Amino acid sequence: MIRSGAVASFLILCTAPAFAQTEEERPLSAIDWLSESVEQPEVLVISPRGATQPNRVPDADEAPVTEDATSPDVDVRPLGGPAPRAIGLLGSATTGLPDALWENSEPEVLANLLLAQDIDTLPALQELIATLALARANPPRLAPEAQTFLQARIDKLLDLGALEAAQALLEAAGPDSPEMFRRWFDVSLLTGTENAACRALSDTPHIAPTPAAQIFCLARRGDWPAAALTLNTGLALGDIDTATGDLLTRFLDPDLFDAEDALVQPDPMTPLTFRMFEAIGEPLPTQGLHRAFAHADLRPNVGWKAQLEAAERLARAGAIAPNTLVGLYTKRQPAASGGVWERTRAVAALDGALTANRDPADAVATLWEEATDVGVIVPLAQYYGPRVLAADPAPDVDVFRLLLLSEKYEDAALVEGFAALDPFLAGVARGDPADARATRAGYALVQSAFAAEPLPDMLDIARDGRSGEAILRTLATLQQGIDGDEQAFRAGFATLRALGLEDYARRIALQYLLLT
Repeated sequence: MIRSGAVASFLILCTAPAFAQTEEERPLSAIDWLSESVEQPEVLVISPRGATQPNRVPDADEAPVTEDATSPDVDVRPLGGPAPRAIGLLGSATTGLPDALWENSEPEVLANLLLAQDIDTLPALQELIATLALARANPPRLAPEAQTFLQARIDKLLDLGALEAAQALLEAAGPDSPEMFRRWFDVSLLTGTENAACRALSDTPHIAPTPAAQIFCLARRGDWPAAALTLNTGLALGDIDTATGDLLTRFLDPDLFDAEDALVQPDPMTPLTFRMFEAIGEPLPTQGLHRAFAHADLRPNVGWKAQLEAAERLARAGAIAPNTLVGLYTKRQPAASGGVWERTRAVAALDGALTANRDPADAVATLWEEATDVGVIVPLAQYYGPRVLAADPAPDVDVFRLLLLSEKYEDAALVEGFAALDPFLAGVARGDPADARATRAGYALVQSAFAAEPLPDMLDIARDGRSGEAILRTLATLQQGIDGDEQAFRAGFATLRALGLEDYARRIALQYLLLT
């Protein structure tokens, strides 16, 4: 069985401590909030010694020169050298996915399929998408050195808001091209590690910073005169537009503009602009911006309420580890009421009950009521589920539901007292609800999905060495089913199980029944 929980385990390792802070076409466009922070430098073509034609940069669409119209015979052989690397953070021993996951697929097809996945979906599906993006598997054979699919994997992590995972994958790959570097640069800006990115800009001549990025990095290194000179030169040459120039001017000397009106917030907002607004004393709210910006509100210099709201937003996408969310909830005692403070109290009540070895049923009921509607009950169940089950609680409906959303779902379903509360849910958790009565909405659909036949073309694709492609296509079908197409639900669910993703399938079914 292909393992789940790999992404959560990785996030726990790479996140700060909880108490701190058409497939044949080109891939879908990159995320629109990335900074244009680097550019490909213009390189002159050097003429041979004694040539009379001046040096120039050939036009991108210029045809090569030839003496006649005869096509030359070209002998193509693979060059010797090391095999292309399998780039990823989670090996097959962790994920259960095969090393040949992507080998026989076309990278452009994989990129389109991955980028098209809906991430506003059930948590188990979010986790599987992230696991596929992080899996260390052999690259597609058709273009092993191409970065098309690797870039799509990174962009999907960025879309989820999983910045630490994206940053680690970028560093494992080596951000040595302009497109990869600008992603690393932006992630560094939002995670507070921009000094390393700025150093790399000065050490990597084939990656040219835009004037704004160059000025920002010069200032970060304390070279204010060079930063000012670069700004004035850029303005004089028209390389820096007026709005950017105004922001950079204030960035270099904010004290000169104390009495001036606040600058207009640009659209789209980029990480570089966001950080400069913060530096001039005009920090911008992250609400309304892409969820990736919420990481800036996890820093210890940000207020506790803003930290909590940012953590909840990221936890809904599975972009931070559950222990980070719980660590913020339990950081201190709330001094207000309503909203996030009630969830803070509910978490504290459950934590207190478990610590004091009291029956957690009442605390779980409150937590379910407060956390489910805002989409954070699953990460809380992942964190507290093992502790709750270890406490050997009396059978209770809310406790059973919480356990079914945790990694201990099957263990809970094997407890006779819990299983008696809802035999159908217990059957789903054990992988066979065929003999249980489908008494509630959705139960009959899930029961028929367990008995459905998988899509034969997806199984053929998997047998052709394109198992990753088959999984991505199946996820799209299953999402269509979650959105209301019952036939797609049955087909996608049955195929997911046939592809070896039994654990994910069961958790998807349980979340579908309990959360939709």
